[in-house]
Amino acid sequence: MLKAKVLLVGPRESGKSVLANFVSESIEGIGSYSPTQGVRILEYEKPNLNGNSKGAGCRFELWDCSGDQKFETCWPALMKDSHGVIIIFNPELPSHLKEIEMWYSCFVQQQPLLDSQCLLVAHHKPGSAGDTENLSLAYPMNKLKLIHSNLEDDPEDVRMEFMKYFRSIITLINESREREEMSIIS
Repeated sequence: MLKAKVLLVGPRESGKSVLANFVSESIEGIGSYSPTQGVRILEYEKPNLNGNSKGAGCRFELWDCSGDQKFETCWPALMKDSHGVIIIFNPELPSHLKEIEMWYSCFVQQQPLLDSQCLLVAHHKPGSAGDTENLSLAYPMNKLKLIHSNLEDDPEDVRMEFMKYFRSIITLINESREREEMSIIS
């Protein structure tokens, strides 16, 4: 079974833990807000992510990273051997729009990861207006895959977008493995 490490990062109170719980189908910590201290790792198995029974499946490690910059000294250790980064932010907070550039710089550009290994999630909290049309992002954020998540209105659409992203990560891991095997053979 393949193993993939995906980091969930972003500003404080953006909904990282809520989305990590939702995607991994975990009930841990549901209810009142409790800031993540450092990192929380959720394991999530998807037997046949590609939709066929032939696939070996994948075990995902979802690293729900604290949005508090006091943990910045831990970031290099968190980033080690990661296959993807999901940057989560609240689109209704102007400070979050500025902060996500820092998260992108630290967690994607410095690794270095491809932009295809990064997913940008505009997380709309319950009861929010949820304006999905008027979100303008500056370069380089505007070239990343952006999804809007609203777990009240369209939870299955959100789940489907995450599964698409996870499939793309699995494809990249498999391609990397095949290149490595071919370099050993030749």
